[in-house]
Amino acid sequence: MRRRNAMFTAVSISVIALAGVWGALSGDFAHAATRSKQVQPVTPNVKNAAYTVENGIKVFHLTAEQVRQEVSKGVYANAWGYNGGTPGPTIVVNQGDKVRIVVTNHLPDATSVHWHGLIVPNSMDGVPGAEPSPEIQPSKSYTYEFTVKQAGTFMYHSHVDVAKQEMMGLDGMFISLPKGGDVVNGQPVNRDYTLLLQEWDLVNPPQSKPGIAATQGMGSNSMTSGMNGGYGEGQVPAGTYDVNPESMSWNIFTLNGKQFPATASMEVKKGDKVLVRLGNLSMQNHPMHLHGHDFTVVAKDGIPLPKSAQYEANTIDVAPGETYDVEFTADNPGTWVFHCHLPHHTSGPNGGDGGMLTTFHYQGTPWPSGLNTTSAKTGNMGGMNTGSAD
Repeated sequence: MRRRNAMFTAVSISVIALAGVWGALSGDFAHAATRSKQVQPVTPNVKNAAYTVENGIKVFHLTAEQVRQEVSKGVYANAWGYNGGTPGPTIVVNQGDKVRIVVTNHLPDATSVHWHGLIVPNSMDGVPGAEPSPEIQPSKSYTYEFTVKQAGTFMYHSHVDVAKQEMMGLDGMFISLPKGGDVVNGQPVNRDYTLLLQEWDLVNPPQSKPGIAATQGMGSNSMTSGMNGGYGEGQVPAGTYDVNPESMSWNIFTLNGKQFPATASMEVKKGDKVLVRLGNLSMQNHPMHLHGHDFTVVAKDGIPLPKSAQYEANTIDVAPGETYDVEFTADNPGTWVFHCHLPHHTSGPNGGDGGMLTTFHYQGTPWPSGLNTTSAKTGNMGGMNTGSAD
């Protein structure tokens, strides 16, 4: 009897142990499955930055260089950017990550990179002169290294001769995902899109420096080709142009370096929770308006808003230097525009739409006849800005 009881006890313990192991394993599998479904932020028309991991540190490389940016079909800007385009690649990390970002300068001028909104050590802030952070001389490199303490939507840009270098295109987005995944108000996000707002004054050569139009001083509208480069807003014809970074009037308005209809449509399906991250590194406010839906403003400048401070709207005014996170539920199928509500900023040739305008398109719904569906469907989603807008 004692032997049978002992055997029964041993078998019971083994079963319980196996059950515990299986429960742990199944929990791991479930956790792994959740991780595999983690939504990654998408910046339409722009790639996420590649990285390697070295001794637990995520290592990124940015090259500041002259770029030939196709802002719409056949319209090219001799701009400055990172890794072949403007904006530069979107840096995506997780809160708590240690990052190392090696910046190489292939420009004719000294430069730096400032991590806009991120809490970093003073020497890593990228503001030479006023802070103890060096300029990166032409043909030289500098390594920024810090731990990402926050989660949210941030930006990066040059902080040397900013009136010229930012307006030439030296900027990009920096996204830090929370440790618990891409979650807003306790609910997982199904789509995560990022839009960087930029504006340009394109002028014809000749030029004083490669890619930079000759001007008559900071803030002057008197340029080699006249105000707005001689073209009205959204009326720049096909060709290759220099950028006048010192202008106080602009003729091209872009989202992620493209003007409509070259802006990639953002795909959703009914029922999706859609997070949209907005950043503005231009000279003007841009009131961004969504058709067919209301959204909830859930964060500002990378700082989550408490539930009591969140509010619903369908237009949000994004000032220079600001970021906003807004979320909406995709519950109204169709193709809906999202655009700056300053009329001149969405002007296109011959009275059509252009500029700072893009669309959300529900899967399974027909494409509007007037939409550039080749660009919108393929969208160059995650593709570099130097690609064709066909």
